[in-house]
Amino acid sequence: MIKLIDKISDMQHHSESLRKKGRIIGFVPTMGFLHEGHLSLIREAKKVSDVVIVSIFVNPTQFGPAEDYEQYPRDLTGDIEKVESTGGDIVFVPPVSEMYPTGYLTYVDVERITDTLCGSSRPGHFKGVATVVTKLFNIVKPHRAFFGQKDYQQTVVIRRMVRDLNMGVEIIVCPTVRELDGLAMSSRNSYLNPQERKAATVLYRSLKTAEEIIKAGERDTSVIYDKIQQIIIAEPLCSIDYINIVHPETLEDIKSITEKTVLALAVRIGSTRLIDNILVEP
Repeated sequence: MIKLIDKISDMQHHSESLRKKGRIIGFVPTMGFLHEGHLSLIREAKKVSDVVIVSIFVNPTQFGPAEDYEQYPRDLTGDIEKVESTGGDIVFVPPVSEMYPTGYLTYVDVERITDTLCGSSRPGHFKGVATVVTKLFNIVKPHRAFFGQKDYQQTVVIRRMVRDLNMGVEIIVCPTVRELDGLAMSSRNSYLNPQERKAATVLYRSLKTAEEIIKAGERDTSVIYDKIQQIIIAEPLCSIDYINIVHPETLEDIKSITEKTVLALAVRIGSTRLIDNILVEP
C-alpha cells in the first residue's frame, strides 16, 4: 500500500528513520499530472533504491506573473495511482502554505548558467527551481534524485547547485521519453488542440535534421541554426522563443562544433510553450 505524506515534519522524520535503517532513498520530484516520462524516472529509481519517494508539488516560485501556474494541469488521484502501479513507495504532497509560509524570505540563486536558454525568457524561473529543489532535498533527504533530460538546463543547474553547496545527493539524468511521432512528453502537451499537437512534431523534427547535418560533417553552428529556424518557421502555428547550440556544461553558445554539443530550443505553438533538446556527438 502506497504511503501518502503531506506534512513536512512527517516526511523529514520518516526519511530520517529510513536512513537510520540503512535504506537507500531514491527521489523523483515532480509537479504532477504524471506521464510516461515521469514513470520512467520512478522505474529507474526503483532499480537502485530501497525506497522510492515521489513529490507532487506545483511550485509557484518558478512561474512568472503571466505564466500558467493557476492553469497548470493537476490530477492528484490519478497521479497517486500511477506512482503505486509503477512501484513508488511514498508520495509527498506538501501544501504551498507549508513550503512557503507567510514571511518566507530565503531563495537559492545559481548564477551565469541560468542567464541563457529558458533563463533568459523566464526571469526568476531557475531561482524558483533551485529553491524548491533545495527545500525538497532537505525534507526528503534522498541519496539519489532522478530528472529527465527534456529539462536539460534544469539538470545542469541542479547538478551545479548540488556540487557547489555540498548537498551529497547523486543526480541521475534519464533520457527524454517521446511519443511515437517524436514529441517529448510533457504535462503541457495537454494544452494542445489537434492541429497544434500535429504542429508540435516540428520541434524534434528540426533537431533531428540538425543532427543529420552535423553527422554529415557540418560544424558551423550558424548554418545549423539557420536550418532549424527554416524548418520551424515553415510551420504557421509556431513561433520561436529561442534556438541555441551550446556547451553541455557551461551552456555557452558555441560557433563551431568540436565535441559533444547540446541543441536546445523553445517554441510557442499557439499559446503553449514547449521545449526540447538533443545531445549530439560530432
